[in-house]
Amino acid sequence: MSDGTIPEPPASQAEPVEPPSAETQPDEEPQEGVTHPTKLLRIASMVRELLEETRQATLDEPGRVRLRQIYERSVGELAESLSLDLREELATLAPPMEGIPTDAEIRIAQAQLVGWLEGLFHGIQAALFAQQAAARAQFEELRRRGLPAGQPPQQGPEARGQYL
Repeated sequence: MSDGTIPEPPASQAEPVEPPSAETQPDEEPQEGVTHPTKLLRIASMVRELLEETRQATLDEPGRVRLRQIYERSVGELAESLSLDLREELATLAPPMEGIPTDAEIRIAQAQLVGWLEGLFHGIQAALFAQQAAARAQFEELRRRGLPAGQPPQQGPEARGQYL
């Protein structure tokens, strides 16, 4: 999305996605996860708004220092909500700024962070879609196995069951 918007997650994302536990087997790949999705969304919205503000204004030195502090705190807060593998990825893509950054450095860092967050949200949405598709397929398989061979599913009032 080139307009800087961060897509809204589906309603089912409100549940935390658990990070891998300490008991993860060595041969298992750690799972990407978000422990506090609402916190992640709040910070992402704030970073996106800050990016919009920095695009529209010329910042003086104290303003750039303040934005650097906000950016670094935001990255730290985001890291607390992520699994170890996502935290490492974020650290490589959003390194701390040094000294007093220029307007351009701030804009680039914030745009990179917003882009990474959009990718993260798209990944979460894709994972949820895949989970829903797998659950639907599993349900259909169970439903198909539950019907006696050669009998179509019942329709009409007699299909409601004996208690209705």
